[in-house]
Amino acid sequence: MLPIICPELLTALKNEQTAVRGFVELLQQEQTLLMENSIDQLPLLTEKKSADALRLNELTEIRRQLLAGFVAGSDSAAILIWLEANNKECLSLWHAISDLAEQARVLNHINGELVQMKLRHNQQSLTTLTRAVSQANLYGPNGQTSFSPGSGRSLGNV
Repeated sequence: MLPIICPELLTALKNEQTAVRGFVELLQQEQTLLMENSIDQLPLLTEKKSADALRLNELTEIRRQLLAGFVAGSDSAAILIWLEANNKECLSLWHAISDLAEQARVLNHINGELVQMKLRHNQQSLTTLTRAVSQANLYGPNGQTSFSPGSGRSLGNV
């Protein structure tokens, strides 16, 4: 069987590969920021991730529409089978996209775990500080000190 030439599909897969590669790089940057405790830079990165995720969805939809005329079903296995039989050039791009998508999935999972660890740590720190303040009883509920300097012995008296 002769390969099916579809320049639009080739272009779509190249665009998708570039976008997924960029998304993986963002996830790697996010992981570095999380590990270095550089959380002040995360909001900008999160905005970029959201925009890139939307772009990835658009590119996925373009690919899905291009393949709809050829492939029965839009799952990865059906696409792989069709590409193996019909378009080796697009097949290599599909493998690269699949590998990058798996890398993104793993990075995203790890980053989620890092965020959860930081949240637990912050919660534990907050709980410890809250207990310390309540046990010290230096401040009352109104924010004023409950310690009165004239009460009890002075430090100079024995």
